[in-house]
Amino acid sequence: MSLQNPVFIPGPTNIPDAIRKACDMPTMDHRSAAFADILHPALNGARQVMGQSTGETFVFPSTGTGGWETAIANTLSPGDRVLAARNGMFSHKWIDMCQRFGLQVTQIDVEWGEGVPTAAFEEALRADTGGGIKAVLATHNETATGVVSDIAGVRRALDAAGHGALLLVDGVSSIGSMPFDFDGWGVDVAVTGSQKGFMLPVGLAIVGFSDKAVAASQTATLPRTFFSIDDMRKGYAANGYPYTPAVGLLNGLKLSTAMLLDEGLENVFARHARIASGVRAAVAAWGLELCAKSPELYSNTVTAVRTPEGFDASRIVETASRDYGMAFGTGLGDVAGKVFRIGHLGSMTDAMALSGIATAEMVMADLGLDITLGAGVAAAQSVYRHGAQTERMAAQ
Repeated sequence: MSLQNPVFIPGPTNIPDAIRKACDMPTMDHRSAAFADILHPALNGARQVMGQSTGETFVFPSTGTGGWETAIANTLSPGDRVLAARNGMFSHKWIDMCQRFGLQVTQIDVEWGEGVPTAAFEEALRADTGGGIKAVLATHNETATGVVSDIAGVRRALDAAGHGALLLVDGVSSIGSMPFDFDGWGVDVAVTGSQKGFMLPVGLAIVGFSDKAVAASQTATLPRTFFSIDDMRKGYAANGYPYTPAVGLLNGLKLSTAMLLDEGLENVFARHARIASGVRAAVAAWGLELCAKSPELYSNTVTAVRTPEGFDASRIVETASRDYGMAFGTGLGDVAGKVFRIGHLGSMTDAMALSGIATAEMVMADLGLDITLGAGVAAAQSVYRHGAQTERMAAQ
């Protein structure tokens, strides 16, 4: 693997030099007054990126998985019932965590490549007349399949059913790269991590709690110590942590959120949408299909590409790494060996995306797939080229 090449895995993502340098700082006394100048701007920046103006935001030294645990451990009690859809590897893993905590999971199985089934959720919620379901789990962007789901639609299902369950959302591979409206969608807990749209190394779980979720934490009885939001809140009030924080990563988060906000979130989202459109144009030019079943499900952060029947897609990932020093994502779970994944989130430009498209094209040709060299690159260029954009606007 060449460290000079950008990575095209769905995370960890490429780290801008400025953020890398912000994380590389001398040891600081995290109990000194100086730490507050890192902590509070980092928390406030994360809130703005999530679209959160109410409730509370917490940053734990962990990963998105720790964020899942924070969400359930602080809001639920042993034996509580939750509603969830299994439509990819990460929704599967969150369900598994709930079961290990002794929660009762009402699981709706969905073909991988489809989104969260809002109609089925509404039906299940309407049938729960006794209010036994305490939380609904939804994965906003399923990283294994390149599928984005309608979180606003899940909130509408809850409201239409007149149900009071909490809405817990995995936004690990969407927040910071795709529109995410914590307030407008009525999210109760949003989970993300530092290593995706925030362009940081692995190591921070970023979790937003609504006022309703904070209130639920006062009566929830699942065990939590390291992931206690009560302990974290007390630490923040004293400008610190209840234990040793990841100071360098928090300093990086302070800068990364400032960079995203300076670019403008709408511009960040438009950049990701444009890059994703170019990747999808390349896939179409190759004559291949996406794992995502329909355009409204297409993710703007990761594209899962189906290979021809009988071809092991993992060979593309292995060959790219061995022969060209470039990293793509392999298929996971139900789609292992059937897809390879192109991550295009975080620190990514049109030109960087073209290098990944060109390399994938060479690898597939090397492996004997019916790929015309240059076809995918040209298709993506037609999306990225500024002159082509001007021509399209003139034609309209």
